[in-house]
Amino acid sequence: MGKVRSPTVARNLVNIEELSKAFDIRPLLSKVSLGISEGERIGIVGRNGAGKSTLMRIISGEEPADSGRVTKSNDTNIGFLAQIDKADPAATVGEVVLGNREKHEWAGDSRIREIFTGLFGGFDDHLFERKFGQLSGGEKRRVGLAKLLIDDVQLVLLDEPTNHLDVEGVAWLAEHIKKRTDLAVLVVTHDRWFLDEITERTWEVVQGRVEEYDGGYSSFVLAKAERSRQSATMEARRNNLIRKELAWLRRGAPARTTKPKFRVDAANELISAEPAPRDGSELLKFALNRLGKTVLETNDMQVKAGDKELLSHLTWNIGPGDRIGIVGVNGAGKSTLMRVLASELAPAGGKLVTGITVKIAFLTQHLDELDPTWRVLEAVEKVAQYVELGKGKTLSASQLCERLGFDRDGQWTPVGDLSGGERRRLQLTRLLMDAPNVLMLDEPTNDFDIETLTELEDLLDSYGGTLLVVSHDRYFLERVCDRFVGLLGDLQLRDMPRGVDEYLELRRASLASSSNNNSKGKSSSAAEERQLKKDLARVEKQLAKIRAELSELQVEQEYPDIAAERFLEINEKMKKLNEDLDMREEEWLSVTEKLEL
Repeated sequence: MGKVRSPTVARNLVNIEELSKAFDIRPLLSKVSLGISEGERIGIVGRNGAGKSTLMRIISGEEPADSGRVTKSNDTNIGFLAQIDKADPAATVGEVVLGNREKHEWAGDSRIREIFTGLFGGFDDHLFERKFGQLSGGEKRRVGLAKLLIDDVQLVLLDEPTNHLDVEGVAWLAEHIKKRTDLAVLVVTHDRWFLDEITERTWEVVQGRVEEYDGGYSSFVLAKAERSRQSATMEARRNNLIRKELAWLRRGAPARTTKPKFRVDAANELISAEPAPRDGSELLKFALNRLGKTVLETNDMQVKAGDKELLSHLTWNIGPGDRIGIVGVNGAGKSTLMRVLASELAPAGGKLVTGITVKIAFLTQHLDELDPTWRVLEAVEKVAQYVELGKGKTLSASQLCERLGFDRDGQWTPVGDLSGGERRRLQLTRLLMDAPNVLMLDEPTNDFDIETLTELEDLLDSYGGTLLVVSHDRYFLERVCDRFVGLLGDLQLRDMPRGVDEYLELRRASLASSSNNNSKGKSSSAAEERQLKKDLARVEKQLAKIRAELSELQVEQEYPDIAAERFLEINEKMKKLNEDLDMREEEWLSVTEKLEL
């Protein structure tokens, strides 16, 4: 959702003029001219390899253009969050995020405290003392985001900012950016819900050009559909996909379509004859024929990860044709639950019943090792030559490869030459070729571009088996699933009739309840509060006095004709003052924390 613009003309931050860039002989960008204004929120979409990240790196100054130029206004500072979070492995998290800021500076800043709370759950001494090189991918992403959002910048460039974030983290980031009216944002992401929430313009990078659209992702889809209706040159398959996506947006999520700036009537005419994405009764009939009535049932089941209990007394029936999205806090057990249901792990207690005709395919977050000398098509054909989609539809191995982003030339690429995202697509293609009747997907959208996700969603529309999905991609979850369950870290699995919105509401209520309980245990009387305010005033005066003394001594120490004895004397005095400063800053932090409770 975009913010309301003031009637004044926004100041221009960055100008891109006649920009061109090629790798080897392949042009990525050809004479592109664009502008970014103060406070603008722009999403960049396009296929993987189209040049989205390259455009971001050129704007940030990390990569040169072949020709053309990028100019920015003199007082514009640009922050760049790359796909890979980099920092000195030996630096602590506190050093990476806060740099040389003194404790009283950041601790007294409400915006910094909000960022710490949103990304780390508050100021965690243990986390901030850890070395950056010891962090997981998700922790590094949060550290990178915290540093970027705290820094004094006017434009942030975000390349896949939601990678490694859970649904809750993505929702917090979107809300924080929407409140930051001082910030212009340029974002590359496959997370379409995030694009819809924060962007008000869209750039599509296609065939070396950048096409501009008003609105976020939903508006882009509508505008693209309208342009395709007026153009006879777009191939039939892309037309069908855009119409299908548009039909879902108009019927399934009407609130998303309030922002388009073009004629909606024409778009409605385009989809007037478009059927619903899925015929539930047909899919259920197909699923019953292949699966029988029993798919997966748990009775009083207990799930553990090592010694940690994740779920207790779980009784749950997963039926034929169910399409279930699983959401939950990190560490609550989403992936472990999927592994138990797939019989990769045994339950710690209770019982799991798997139907006799059940054939499970499980896409995990980890890549299977494949022979690097195989070609892509060869790796798929080793599973099967054809796959049945139901209702008489079949796809060859080559057709399925093409649907999931491997064109005719790409199908002859050796497996050893594939990127991580391409290997994940190949893994998914092989799973689908095995014709499972229960499909479990754990973070299936990682490294996929939007067009590949749209193709995958279209395939899953005609999938007649049972579908279980764990994903931080809210748009994908809402697009392919009909039911939702949530894990909130209380050892229970809850039905979520209102989906992800209900999960986020329950999480906010849980966090607020926890905060209130802490406040009740630590609240001070009016007299104590008055004393704390006096203590705060006293400590602040002491801090000001110490800093003034340190400043005077530092100036004296820099005199060119200072005697060696005096230099050493000042050194010793400054050391004691710095020790006193650290103690007073700790006291200041303690007092301010008590006042906030």
